[in-house]
Amino acid sequence: MNDHQRTEPSRTADERASLTGFLRYQRETLAMKCAGLTPEQLKRRAVPPSGLSLLGLVRHTAEVERSWFQVIWNGEDARGYWPGKVNGTFAEFDVDSADPDEAFEIWRAACERSEEIVEATDSLDATVRWRDEVFTLRYILTHMIEEYARHNGHADLLRELIDGTTGE
Repeated sequence: MNDHQRTEPSRTADERASLTGFLRYQRETLAMKCAGLTPEQLKRRAVPPSGLSLLGLVRHTAEVERSWFQVIWNGEDARGYWPGKVNGTFAEFDVDSADPDEAFEIWRAACERSEEIVEATDSLDATVRWRDEVFTLRYILTHMIEEYARHNGHADLLRELIDGTTGE
């Protein structure tokens, strides 16, 4: 995954290539928003009382990748990368002592694993039952695009707060 450039999704691709292309674009957007920052900048929280930081978003999206693709879709016993909750909030957002290099390595590996799982699935219409719900691969890919797009909006604001950098 390139941390400084994004791959534009094809404007003429079929549905599967469009969904995977837009998800890749959103992943690359998060990486781009984090590029060139120091560990302290990556850990900087938005506006109190929010605990949101760019590093927290990277750790959170690693957990989301793991949860949707490895656990829910593929049925793997893939334990969380960080403890469940710290002081009532998701531990991935507790970044004071977090190692940015470790977080990015975990996130990139989770994204690669997700891509492998998607590639190994023949149809967007394939389904999985998780608890009392049924999901198609199409739904999960669309949900992941939404998840990243929402958090990339947060990343835009965080990056602007850190060093004034704006833009897509």
